[in-house]
Amino acid sequence: MSATPDSTLANPEQLIADLQRQLAEREAELAECKAERDEALQRETATAEVLGVINSSPGDLTPVFEAIIEKAMRLCEATHGALFTYDGDLFHVAAMHSDPRLVGWHQQLGPFRPPADTGAGRISRGERLVHTADVRELDAFRTSPEFRQAAEIGSFRSVLNVALRRDEVLLGVLTVYRQDVRPFTDKQIVLLENFAAQAVIAMENARLLTETREALEQQTATAEVLQVINASPGDLTPVFDAMLDKAIRLCDTAFGIMRTYDGEAFRTVALRGAPPALVEVFRERELFKPTPGTVAERIVAGETVIRATDLREEPHYLAGARPARALVELGAARSFACIALRKDDALLGALTTYRTEIRPFTDKQIALLQNFASQAVIAMENARLLGELRQRTEEVAELNRGLEARVAEQADSISLQR
Repeated sequence: MSATPDSTLANPEQLIADLQRQLAEREAELAECKAERDEALQRETATAEVLGVINSSPGDLTPVFEAIIEKAMRLCEATHGALFTYDGDLFHVAAMHSDPRLVGWHQQLGPFRPPADTGAGRISRGERLVHTADVRELDAFRTSPEFRQAAEIGSFRSVLNVALRRDEVLLGVLTVYRQDVRPFTDKQIVLLENFAAQAVIAMENARLLTETREALEQQTATAEVLQVINASPGDLTPVFDAMLDKAIRLCDTAFGIMRTYDGEAFRTVALRGAPPALVEVFRERELFKPTPGTVAERIVAGETVIRATDLREEPHYLAGARPARALVELGAARSFACIALRKDDALLGALTTYRTEIRPFTDKQIALLQNFASQAVIAMENARLLGELRQRTEEVAELNRGLEARVAEQADSISLQR
């Protein structure tokens, strides 16, 4: 029998073609593996660099946000990027890499509430991720002049939004934009979610650091006021001055006033940080009785905390009350908070701090002012008790002097009788 030659060996050209095809396939696989390796290395490097910025900037979110946006734009092949924080109602620009015209436009716009069908709008209603292939297909592009103007200035087309959430609380949104209609890949979506998670970590670290610093500052201020109380027994002036100085600094206000109440009228006993013209007005009107509709009258009526966003909108200012007019016209007062000083049910006075801009006081700041008010009450009670003790001591001393005089008289009388 004759051997049948192998067909492959019989066709060397086919063998070479098959080998070349296999080689090309292996090279393609190798190139794909290298590309995946390079992408993974870029992601890991970017993640490490952002963590490095977080560690080197404790409490300072600006460089962290800037680094996150820069790396997200580069790795997601985006032309614009932005990080917006959320206050429960409005979005605020925290960082943006974009056309300078768009950055300026956002600065003029200020905090905003996005249209419902936009990425940020849907994020605010609970969605975790919104991927828009073309913003020009959204209703908002046709119905919202502001959204359309922003999209046209930035030439936005494809947009990816990822929510920044801590537990169920929305902290903001991380957004990248393209100027062409080209949806983002699954890998890029995962990458942006990773950057969003890093932003949340940075925000949480900053929050905890801020709370720790605030707590330390408050404890230090409380200790310093107690030292003043101990160093000035019975002398309330340095105590009130120290309290107002620390309340103004820790609550970030412009000036403050401390008043005592004698059951009929208020007396201004300390005023810190106010313009000289306003100080002069309160010196001339150091003692005053509360009139209907004023903050003083409400405190006397039983309110413990009174805070207002804008003094110019308050009824007593609109009614032309002289103190309110002076506060606004001479002190530029706007937002304010007033805390009653009470021991049991007895009103002893009031502590009031003012801002020269419209910026309501937070619950933490109110709690801090209440703490200072409690210290003021302690100081006033100590001064009262010390005053009573001194008076009793004087009475006893006077009684002793009288007894000593009588004893001396009797001794002289007995001596004369002898």
